[in-house]
Amino acid sequence: MKKITAFAFVLFFGIFVSKAQVTFNPGFRAGLSLSTISETHADYRPDFYIGAFGQIDLSKRYSLQPEINYIRQGSNNVARNFIDPNTQAERVVYQDLQISYLSFGLINKLRFGQGLQVQFGPALDVHLDDNLVIRKTYNDLSFVTGVAYKMPSGLGFEIRFKKGLFDVLDSDYYYNNSNNDYFFGDYNTNVNFQIGVSYSFDTK
Repeated sequence: MKKITAFAFVLFFGIFVSKAQVTFNPGFRAGLSLSTISETHADYRPDFYIGAFGQIDLSKRYSLQPEINYIRQGSNNVARNFIDPNTQAERVVYQDLQISYLSFGLINKLRFGQGLQVQFGPALDVHLDDNLVIRKTYNDLSFVTGVAYKMPSGLGFEIRFKKGLFDVLDSDYYYNNSNNDYFFGDYNTNVNFQIGVSYSFDTK
């Protein structure tokens, strides 16, 4: 009886795996990166991202997509409010901040209809360079979500929102508590929108 049960289990598992038809499709993505740093009341910084991915189709509706991306983020017109050590006068200067990351993502993709996709998953952002004078952390952990439309040719169009979890900026350097006209929060995280295209190669 046990042998029959074991044989039935192996047979069932084999049929399941054969029906799954797991496929792997490599590709690349690139586009516009619009970023800011939260609680700085600054402008969005336009820049770019570029990367590569491998789409693992586990079922008709679900794929797992490991990817690696180079992303330039930051924030423009960040107000630094400080006391000039030479004149002891209160001054405000505006600076454009730039941070570059190598981002390793693990994106879940749910497919609906002919080409519509819903994407979400975590990403580990490894610091490459920046022009910040003082920072609280180098690397970041973020969550990614978005939508995409993939055409039969492999060309796709995507919009993503990426939110960092770590405090990346030392707000004490940019904000002097004596001036409430330039409010600067203490929890300054990366906020990033991505608008771009992707292309995946059919390896079937």
